[in-house]
Amino acid sequence: MDRGRTYAVVLAASALVVGIGAAGPTPAATPAPTPRSATPAPTPTPKGTPTPSATQSDGTLQILTYRGYAEYGGISPKVNWVGSFEKETGCRIAKLDTVQTAEAMDTAIKDRAYDLVSAGPVLAADLIANKQVQPIDPAKVSDYEDIDERFRDMLTVSGKVYGVPYLWGYYEFIYDAAKVKGDLKAAFGSERTALKDSPLTIADAALATGSAKKPFELSKEELDQAMTALEEAKERTYWTNPIDLIQGFATGELDYAQATPYYRLLLQKAGKQVKTIPARETTGWVDSWMLGAGVPDTTCAYRWLNWMTAPNAQRDAAAWVGLAPANDKACKGRAEPICEAYAVGEPERIDQVAFAVRPPGDCRPPEGECTDYAVAGADPDTWTNRWEELTK
Repeated sequence: MDRGRTYAVVLAASALVVGIGAAGPTPAATPAPTPRSATPAPTPTPKGTPTPSATQSDGTLQILTYRGYAEYGGISPKVNWVGSFEKETGCRIAKLDTVQTAEAMDTAIKDRAYDLVSAGPVLAADLIANKQVQPIDPAKVSDYEDIDERFRDMLTVSGKVYGVPYLWGYYEFIYDAAKVKGDLKAAFGSERTALKDSPLTIADAALATGSAKKPFELSKEELDQAMTALEEAKERTYWTNPIDLIQGFATGELDYAQATPYYRLLLQKAGKQVKTIPARETTGWVDSWMLGAGVPDTTCAYRWLNWMTAPNAQRDAAAWVGLAPANDKACKGRAEPICEAYAVGEPERIDQVAFAVRPPGDCRPPEGECTDYAVAGADPDTWTNRWEELTK
């Protein structure tokens, strides 16, 4: 491709990113991530708003979320969730910290208490286990029953609900049909492949090799088999910023990539012959709003949960960040192309997604046989340790 055509593709895709949404999710793909060498910091609280040191019961909230999940409208008046929420409910956001990666989210939650957090499955499990969040009363969330039952069940532990699903997504493997054939084995063996820089990508390798029935609950042997597949291509790309995918395909440097349907859609709209490699199963995740354990008065917190669960807010969020809404009723207007890309409302497609979970109960060490995600002391066989060894 000549330089002029390459520039045009990148420009077209970048314009679509700004026009349709901010970027991809967590664990994921979080909106507009930074290069992996950088350590994202929470976005400063907007000027003029107080920053209390702890949760309070005076009608204000302190929120931690991913960039693009809750905005003041500075980027676009169409995404002013916070301003509209404050005007309609009388509650005020005293602090809104936004991060770009799951790792930054984990760091931020250790530094201070928040009233509300939008957490992915791994962090959610840790927050529940560490009693940093409290159960939610679904009866107080007006649109809770409109959320897909499968997503609701993911945050139900021992009969108690610990989160309200917000946005979700899944990964697929895409390829440049003008240059290569759509073969998953070839994608994992190629140096011209870009994989998401996350330990959870190991689950995708496990699916590709057929080494595990439950890709997020791997035994030591299954983990070894998945890592062997990943080690075949030493010089492949590991991306944190989805824009790198756009540039990689535009410049011809990439033949394959692990991406969400949203980025495949952007590339296709920009004129690239990008297609999805057929697969029996893919990996996905759900981000949910969780209620902090130390909130003395939950009135405004529940107003926020109601606000962000309603179709209008979920519609705007889905269209803005390029993820699917947990509430199917949001699939109208601006969100309709996103819902179509993720096949929202099609149970047979959702059944093909293995959603990320924290290995449950006796599956986890030391009692069970499953390898753990997180760093566990000197144990070299955690997903994080194996991933860091692979990508260093």
